[in-house]
Amino acid sequence: MRALLQRATRAAVRVRGEEMAAIGPGLVVLLGVAPGDDEVVARGLAAKVANLRIFRDEEGLTNRSLLDVGGMALVVSQFTLFADTRKGRRPSFLGAAAPEVAEARYETFARALEENGVSVARGRFREEMEVELVNDGPMTVWLDTAE
Repeated sequence: MRALLQRATRAAVRVRGEEMAAIGPGLVVLLGVAPGDDEVVARGLAAKVANLRIFRDEEGLTNRSLLDVGGMALVVSQFTLFADTRKGRRPSFLGAAAPEVAEARYETFARALEENGVSVARGRFREEMEVELVNDGPMTVWLDTAE
């Protein structure tokens, strides 16, 4: 499982021009699922995202977590995080899980974030989406469960 976290002051996701979800301060989580990812992996990654200290404290240091600041998360499925560009000029996405598996793990991850105390907004699985955000910092962090 891979997650690209972007600290945001606000973010929204639209499908065919209709706003599906929006958040205030928090994280945009672009989430990719690999074929072997299971519920344990999804729950572990959600706990890491909820507790990762990437928000500023009173002194401007990154000592606070999403939970500490009461931030929200906008979780968007992103199979393209598994793009393989080593050969040719067109990415291969064979490293991503099949849609049925990916959707189940995506939902497990989002629910686990909620169970950890994070308010979660979601994109719409298997849809073309427009994600708009104001990146705070900018702060962007890559998490890969294989590491």
